[in-house]
Amino acid sequence: MKKFINGISDIETELLEGLAAAYPQKLRKVGNQKIIVRAQLNHDKVSLLSGGGSGHEPAHAGYVGYGMLDGAVAGNIFASPPPLAVFKGITEVATEKGVLCIVKNYTGDVMSFEMAVDMAHGHGVKADMVVVDDDIAVQDVAIGRRGVAGTILVHKIAGAAAETGADLDMVKAIAQRTIENLRTIGVAISPCTVPAIGHPGFEIPEKFMEIGIGIHGEPGIKREPITSADGIARKMLDKILSHIEYAGNDVVVLVNGMGATPMMELLIINKFVNAYLYRQGVKIHDTLIGNFMTSIDMAGFSITLLKLDDSLRAFYDASADTFALKK
Repeated sequence: MKKFINGISDIETELLEGLAAAYPQKLRKVGNQKIIVRAQLNHDKVSLLSGGGSGHEPAHAGYVGYGMLDGAVAGNIFASPPPLAVFKGITEVATEKGVLCIVKNYTGDVMSFEMAVDMAHGHGVKADMVVVDDDIAVQDVAIGRRGVAGTILVHKIAGAAAETGADLDMVKAIAQRTIENLRTIGVAISPCTVPAIGHPGFEIPEKFMEIGIGIHGEPGIKREPITSADGIARKMLDKILSHIEYAGNDVVVLVNGMGATPMMELLIINKFVNAYLYRQGVKIHDTLIGNFMTSIDMAGFSITLLKLDDSLRAFYDASADTFALKK
């Protein structure tokens, strides 16, 4: 394993320090905690907090800023942050209007944030949470669908709603409506390497791909021979389009790299996505292409579709200014 790192145990702290050092007027790292918050908190609105294991950069700290998150709590690589760390994050961004936590649907993340929200209530802090479950690859299990790249669009829309001064119940309702209209599926041709382990978590034979991979280095739900970019994208889109009636509606398309997929390939994928959705009667309102929710150095990508209504469209189009996404 070759990585541009110092000590393995320093990775999470140093990456957050590097982010805060790049934007000192906008971001602040909280003491020795693995927490990033906005340098200037707006106390006249609901605050948004997210987080989870590291290894998904730029998620989630990269989305802290105007129009999106007010804070993000990082765990170790692919490990949920502990409840006390999440509680600290809540208290750092808390306002009289409350805090909404946006959580990906993984057992550890949900448990940590639920416990932290309960602790916040015990200390007189108004807090609530929503759980993002956009991954259609996994659904017939106890916890349901996983939360993956579509989480970024929840940050964007809920963040815009919060900036209007909407109350906690309203911001939560808008976030939940976004989640209900959001679906994602991913594919990979090579796995990632967790630095503390030093080798890939599984192997993919040279001429095969894994459909339905997770963002924590999980293998897919199905292994198939690799085919053309168009063939792969069509297979993924057909699965997404079977879940929600997108035809006749405006959508946001998110073509998300998993960390080691060149932009060249993501653009080739998007060429087919754009043409195929047009043929299916789906109207593309906007397209995002790049690394938004990664799995360290996995070679793969995911496709996310978000169906918009008039309200969600306005919130999506609103201004945002963060390290990883600006509008």
